[in-house]
Amino acid sequence: MAFNATKKEWSELYAFFRLLADGQVYAGTPDVKQNEAVCLPVAMVQREEHDGTRRYVIGKNEVRICGEQMDKRVPREDFATVSELVLQALRESETDDVASPEGVEGFLDEVAIYNLEAKTDDRTDFKVAFYREDAPLTGFCVRSRLGALYPLLDGGRAANFKFEQTGIKFPVPAVAKINAFGEEEDVLGRMLMIERMGGNLKYNDVADKIFRSNLSMIDLHMGRLLGEMTRLMWLEGKTKVSDLTEAVRQLNPLKIKDELIVKHGFYDYKIKEFLLAVATGMRPAKIYNGIDSAIDGCLLVTGNGDVLCYQRAFRQVFADFLFYNTRLEKGSTSKDKYGYLERENGVYYFKLNLKVGLTKR
Repeated sequence: MAFNATKKEWSELYAFFRLLADGQVYAGTPDVKQNEAVCLPVAMVQREEHDGTRRYVIGKNEVRICGEQMDKRVPREDFATVSELVLQALRESETDDVASPEGVEGFLDEVAIYNLEAKTDDRTDFKVAFYREDAPLTGFCVRSRLGALYPLLDGGRAANFKFEQTGIKFPVPAVAKINAFGEEEDVLGRMLMIERMGGNLKYNDVADKIFRSNLSMIDLHMGRLLGEMTRLMWLEGKTKVSDLTEAVRQLNPLKIKDELIVKHGFYDYKIKEFLLAVATGMRPAKIYNGIDSAIDGCLLVTGNGDVLCYQRAFRQVFADFLFYNTRLEKGSTSKDKYGYLERENGVYYFKLNLKVGLTKR
């Protein structure tokens, strides 16, 4: 009997099966292509299952599956066949729910896979040993352009920035009128209305103290920098991180010297450091101390089904990939609690939310 799963779940399984079938993975380039000069041999993949840790050791023609209650050998070509069936189903489905292709459920039973999405405490999807079976493990998250891309940073209300309303003191009825303007998600409309009525929105602070401290680990002014980028996203309609960084570079909100901006690439560097931290595990509401997490990189499933490897070992390429292939997104105003004037200690603040995701193409 067929079952349904999300494209995210199927994509993770697809990437996993492709590694086992191919026994290798190409490093990705910043423009999301295979780096033909860097092909990494995959010796073993470790994945968490319902009955504990499984090790999938890749031989010349077969995969040996080792676990607490399992020691089995499966031809690599079987993983290749099933991965193609999953890829076809992902491409053909017009909804996020995808029915299991014929033959796939039987294969999953045969290899005793019951969790399409691995359940781990360290937020990795699986770990890979390159070159040899006993090599240090590299933890990966799978990201897929074959379905909805889940955000790199979706911090909820902890990822809000506070902007102080200045310029004119609004009476309570004016505040009520502004907050009642437009549909719930019309944040830009309320921002422009504040401006039309003589007010200004001036960056004040990161709303959450843990997120403020996390950002300060990268740069003491990172909150202001990201706050200005978020504000520009709404006002100018730009979403790509590289475009917004260029806009911030021109605006220079930190008032630093041109030499630092032009010769040293200050703003580009700071944003790349932030993106690397986010991609490898930094979260707004959990203390970040700069120590490497279990997440070493991501495996990106492209629109044509290629699996590309980005990891800390190729730090600059990973940073450039993130810089040119991420965007700021607009989260739910009701869920993330932003987009309205709120009074705090006699002062009105307007919050904006930071949400970062990969671009679809």
